[in-house]
Amino acid sequence: MGHVSVHHPSRLVGWREWIGLPDLGVDWMKAKIDTGAQTSSLHAFALHEFERDGKAWVRFEIHPWQRSSDDAVQVELPVHDRRRVRSSSGHAEKRVVVLLELRLTDRSVLAEVTLTRRDAMGFRMLIGRQALRQGFLVDSAASYLGGKPPRPVRRANNRPAEA
Repeated sequence: MGHVSVHHPSRLVGWREWIGLPDLGVDWMKAKIDTGAQTSSLHAFALHEFERDGKAWVRFEIHPWQRSSDDAVQVELPVHDRRRVRSSSGHAEKRVVVLLELRLTDRSVLAEVTLTRRDAMGFRMLIGRQALRQGFLVDSAASYLGGKPPRPVRRANNRPAEA
């Protein structure tokens, strides 16, 4: 119980949740809660590292809707760190880490997020322990305790988005 703050009672989250990434203008994205991972990870497309004012930056695209490139968002952020990450298949690779504001239920936390080029088993984002220990408890039998997007969420091409 050492990490639970008296001032911030823990919020219960399910094994998957709709989250938001306010820094990126993404209101709704489906994420899998992954207590086996230290760092959160985001599936990034067109990943490109560059320098700005002598500092390392990264440019990438995210596609918030699964199985769709509609509403792709291009992002540029400073590189926070580089970490060696071992995937569930045992493959190790060095990944870029960025800091992102993450909205989970009704709380926003600062999350360390590794960028990966591989689709995370159908989820565009995995939420790891570094973010979860900022006041969340996981109910592995539950889903979407933080609510779902208001219906209908419309994509840019005016088709209703998947739930």
